Amino acid sequence: MSSEEPQKTQPNWRYCGDQIKLWREESQLSRQKLADATEYSYDYVKAMENGRRKPTLRLLQTADQLCGAKGKLVAAYEFLKPEPYPARSQEYMDLEAEAIAVHDYALGLIPGLLQTEEYARALISETCPPLDDETVEERVQGRLKRQEALKRRKGTVYGFVIHEAALRTVVGGRDVMRRQLLNLLEVGELRNVSIQVLPFGRCNGLALHGSFILLESKEHEHYAYVEAPKTGVLHEHGDILSNLTQMHGMIRMQALSVEESAEFIRKLAEEL
Repeated sequence: MSSEEPQKTQPNWRYCGDQIKLWREESQLSRQKLADATEYSYDYVKAMENGRRKPTLRLLQTADQLCGAKGKLVAAYEFLKPEPYPARSQEYMDLEAEAIAVHDYALGLIPGLLQTEEYARALISETCPPLDDETVEERVQGRLKRQEALKRRKGTVYGFVIHEAALRTVVGGRDVMRRQLLNLLEVGELRNVSIQVLPFGRCNGLALHGSFILLESKEHEHYAYVEAPKTGVLHEHGDILSNLTQMHGMIRMQALSVEESAEFIRKLAEEL
């Protein structure tokens, strides 16, 4: 049960727990009897009813049957599934899904749209505080689903500039990182995708400030997205958008060409 430890109480957990409690009390079913039927402890059931733990499918199914809810409690389980993206990035994800151009500068890690499943899982699993197993899986699958756009949205331009630091940071072990680098070479062959490498020592004054993404919508509106470990900010206008656009232009000019970058990545993969 340790994998179910919540990072914080969530509204959908509390609401679902309240519904279990209301149905249980209406049916004059004691909490202890419900606990016995589910083979959970009394305190564990109490924690789920109070929203301090996520109600499990087993609890919902058992309570539904004992309270005669006719599927109403079991149906709530769909609303307990974790979101595929952190809330802070949801607005950006909606824009990315419809964008006609995405230009991503990555300093320390491989961009999400280019990550292998192994690499993504290693990253998402190592958050602090730890995520529960279900959330990790949902986030990994959400990231993989985003990547389908690279092949499906052939009219969208995807440009990536990846700092050498991201290519040399071994995530998930040497084998995982080697496959990640080889994946960059494969994805880079798509006609609407360009991948460039910014080697150490180039454009340090701008390149070391951090990662960011520039977007253009189908209405030709421009955005810049900057994400930190616990925050994400979308800039739609003003000096910040202008400055980041200029920074990206300078960084891209200092990066290796697409062909040079592919050779650079290939050599790094051979070294692992």
